[in-house]
Amino acid sequence: MSDESVDLERPFVGLPPLYTGVLVRRYKRFLVDVRMDDGTHITAHCNNTGSMQGCSEPGARVWLSYHENPKRKYPYSWELVAVDGALVGINTLLPNALVALSIEAGGVPALKGYDSLRREVTVVKGTRLDMVLYKEGAPVCNVEVKNCTRVRDGVASFPDAVTERGQKHLRTLATLKEKGERSVIFFLIQRCDAMRFTPADDIDPVYGKILREVAAMGVEIEAWRACVSESRVLLECPLPVDL
Repeated sequence: MSDESVDLERPFVGLPPLYTGVLVRRYKRFLVDVRMDDGTHITAHCNNTGSMQGCSEPGARVWLSYHENPKRKYPYSWELVAVDGALVGINTLLPNALVALSIEAGGVPALKGYDSLRREVTVVKGTRLDMVLYKEGAPVCNVEVKNCTRVRDGVASFPDAVTERGQKHLRTLATLKEKGERSVIFFLIQRCDAMRFTPADDIDPVYGKILREVAAMGVEIEAWRACVSESRVLLECPLPVDL
């Protein structure tokens, strides 16, 4: 779990100083109770609204960040968890920033060559996508990023809970593709033990069905593994996608 092998020349999202403890329980989706290493018990905020299947087991080693904002009810935020010897990034705010940085630095070959990138773009009424890439004289490229933490026997899968919002994003990408624009769904696996990616048909078969349909229509799928350490997260390598 050390970061000695991290390539410092690649773009990365740095993590604040982290504090360690043991997970007692996760509840109400947004809250976790943690027994810190100094013996104190605290309640921390969790911004991951998914089921976090396999990543929220009581007794797991966890890493928290601390925020001094007096307006926060819970100053600690859950950032990482150890699962089967791998560090897993559960902060859902991090993937968009990391993918944007990596694209702008030319670290994603399939998305090279664009002049500019905008984040959180309303592409149709009532629907925003995570980013849109622009190049003069070329169709825009719409990109939606999904955070993936579920891995079984080396296979990463998404989603970890039924997601009607995720289904809507896929349909929107397909509609934009039909209009002549480029559309990409980008799965970021925030753990180092994934070897390939597949839709989680056992969790949300409708999502898997739609993903296959939009892929057949030309929506591109990028699945990348991230290197997660206690100080930073960076994009490591693309993974094969099994549909």
